[in-house]
Amino acid sequence: MAVLGIEGTAWAASAAVFTRETNAVSIETDAYQPDSGGIHPREAAEHMGDAIPRVVETALDRADEPIEAVAFSRGPGLGPCLRIVGTAARALAQTLDVPLVGVNHMVAHLEIGRQRSGFESPVCLNASGANAHVLGYRNGRYRVLGETMDTGVGNAIDKFTRHVGWTHPGGPKVEAAASDGEYVELPYVVKGMDFSFSGIMSAAKDAYDDGTPVEDVCFSLQENVFAMLTEVAERALSLTGRDELVLGGGVGQNARLREMLEEMCEQRGADFFAPEPRFLRDNAGMIAVLGAEMLAAGDTLAVEESGVNPNFRPDQVDVTWRDDAESAVPRIDEEDEVRGAEATVEIGEDRVVKRRLPKSYRHPELDERLRRERTVLEARLTSDARRAGVPTPVVYDVDRREAVLEFERVGDADLRETLTPSRVRDAGRHLAAMHGAGLVHGDPTTRNVRVGAERTFFIDFGLGYYTDDVEDYAMDLHVFGQSLAGTADDAAALQTAFEDAYRDAGDESVLDRLREVEGRGRYQ
Repeated sequence: MAVLGIEGTAWAASAAVFTRETNAVSIETDAYQPDSGGIHPREAAEHMGDAIPRVVETALDRADEPIEAVAFSRGPGLGPCLRIVGTAARALAQTLDVPLVGVNHMVAHLEIGRQRSGFESPVCLNASGANAHVLGYRNGRYRVLGETMDTGVGNAIDKFTRHVGWTHPGGPKVEAAASDGEYVELPYVVKGMDFSFSGIMSAAKDAYDDGTPVEDVCFSLQENVFAMLTEVAERALSLTGRDELVLGGGVGQNARLREMLEEMCEQRGADFFAPEPRFLRDNAGMIAVLGAEMLAAGDTLAVEESGVNPNFRPDQVDVTWRDDAESAVPRIDEEDEVRGAEATVEIGEDRVVKRRLPKSYRHPELDERLRRERTVLEARLTSDARRAGVPTPVVYDVDRREAVLEFERVGDADLRETLTPSRVRDAGRHLAAMHGAGLVHGDPTTRNVRVGAERTFFIDFGLGYYTDDVEDYAMDLHVFGQSLAGTADDAAALQTAFEDAYRDAGDESVLDRLREVEGRGRYQ
């Protein structure tokens, strides 16, 4: 028996047949190509309406087995395109008298990699045109560990290439031009496990307008943007204690990104998997494969419940086809040495020594700059937060050149190991005190809070900075909330306790801004 999948979230009109017995996938795709600029929603919908019948007919002609279900991309995506695909899927399911399955496009991107890799419970990095995020499975859902704060990675690159005058899609053209480029400094923005591309794209446009050779700008764009994605993926591995990483999304076709991720995983002793290119770009094969899993779990739709959702987030999906036992449960490090996302920490009886080791996946100039800047900032912010009344370790020594810090040893365990309402309330009060003093921690995850018998300490201020911007304070709260979702069984109750404590000790407007941050509909 086989499942027919139909994909049509934006540019790719695609149909595929997945035969479960042989694990074979046959894909037929007709991609929309704009004459100029990026994707035009009306033109994309017109293309979808014209192409979907053709690709479905071709896919069905190639099917060797009877169709037992029709699966379709329900969202996220462009509404006009999704509605055309949804209508076609409903009509086919009724004509064939088979069940209808509504698939989240982004979950399909990561599931095709998970299933093809054979990994147990990997961290998943999705890097596509309209999206960029990191997810991990826990307690029945894919939890968002990190995401873009403005635009998808592919769309960000396309904005630069449109500025240069290149046609869509821009990613392959940047990759080709970068092969002849040299490194120039551009912004690098990582906020915990979140990232932002707007600043680097503006800087890239300015550099090009100021006469920097386009191949140098393209080379540096790749080095910085893909290093940001790789760093965030490593932070997610560190937070969850996992040692498996899967890549999904069309930008994953870029050889330099895959090279960086593979090198990072090799350094960590983790396993990395990227599906073959036909499964990375938007395709109906991944829709059919996940549709088969959902069908086996009884996760089907009645016609009247099958409306599309342009803002369908992956963390809204009930993952019925996986067991809760597959949840990513943190693996705890040995106490004499801890391996974090960007440093190793040697733990002595009273002191710890933190070494920011070189990251070979990053360009040497970028790596040296980040290691030096973060070491200096960490020492300064740790001390300033302490002066603001936040329990932090005493800084004993700083070696800026070697990127080494020596601290007082604090706490007995990470917060992720002892998540209780009282402890997260401590975290809320301490973040409010930092923000009141004009400090942002930058990476306040449950792994960067230490708990002792009586006190709760903040450590690892390497991504911190000084600011009076409410948005930056809200981002601190957002990062903490994401880490709760990825490491706690009762994340919602703990988040409430955390926010209540922050509200009592801090500025209500920061929580108002947090609601804005959470409601911006990213992934679109």
